[in-house]
Amino acid sequence: MPNRCHLGLAFVRGLFALVAAATTGCSAPRTTPPAQLTTPAVRHPEMRSWFGSTPTLDGILSPGEWADAARFEGVRDWVPEFSPVERDADLSLTGWVKHDEHWLYFAFEVTDDVLYGIGTPRWLPAENPKAHELGRDGFPWFGDELEILVNGPNRWVGDEDADGTAASWQMVCNLTKSRLGGIGVGGLMEGEPRSAVSAWNTYRGWIEGGVQRAVAKVRPGGHGYVVEWAVRLDPCIEPRPGHPYAPGDGIVGVGLNVAVGDLDRPGDGTGNFGGFHHEQWWAGAPHTRTHKSNLGTLWLMGDRRRP
Repeated sequence: MPNRCHLGLAFVRGLFALVAAATTGCSAPRTTPPAQLTTPAVRHPEMRSWFGSTPTLDGILSPGEWADAARFEGVRDWVPEFSPVERDADLSLTGWVKHDEHWLYFAFEVTDDVLYGIGTPRWLPAENPKAHELGRDGFPWFGDELEILVNGPNRWVGDEDADGTAASWQMVCNLTKSRLGGIGVGGLMEGEPRSAVSAWNTYRGWIEGGVQRAVAKVRPGGHGYVVEWAVRLDPCIEPRPGHPYAPGDGIVGVGLNVAVGDLDRPGDGTGNFGGFHHEQWWAGAPHTRTHKSNLGTLWLMGDRRRP
């Protein structure tokens, strides 16, 4: 989901500055430094992707299929954009990552007690009555969803977000809608910045051309879902301009963030944008988690296999 809070943060910072200026010189000499306005600490985790076997993308975590992958878990200790998660039964996940000669693979096993559009009606947010549309006017991330953000060079200038190119991108896998299957069928959707026609067209080309693929399936019992997601190294992971990553390049660190969005009933997300109950991010800080500077690091371990 894109950032919506820059103006609000600027206003708050300005208000604090005015209060500080108005009160300067009106009290006895200080024996300790004055309190300063602080911003949330930015979380910069790391994970590794080892060279491994090629999984079958069918939304089923077959025995041993991800045994050679690196494993990660969440999400109570991740960065909350909205209401914090207090119970694993409400929202949690186990994830895996690995690569082969040509593809980077992720798998997610998500626990979610209420599935939007399956255990609830497909209600719409007040912010956008066109949220379900599959074009640029819609909200591709509206629903229970996962997002992957990659910054291939792992460099940035200022507070910029993804470019929507092979160098840096942000894509969405929604449980109940997709570019290829439409409303009701989970899968990949174009991500951000969808305001940029070039980014939208790049993402759509990747989905329709099959260089990014994902399958999303509800778990047995209905309290969660599984996503298996494949990203072709060429053209989607580009640490240097015009040079997609290959395992023969050895160990290379790329910027990474992973988000899980949890949409439940309208009242569960009261006060949150779009009525979202939760949106947890592996890296970053609230309101800035999509900035390139906020991403963690995924170490692509070349042709090395998991110890």
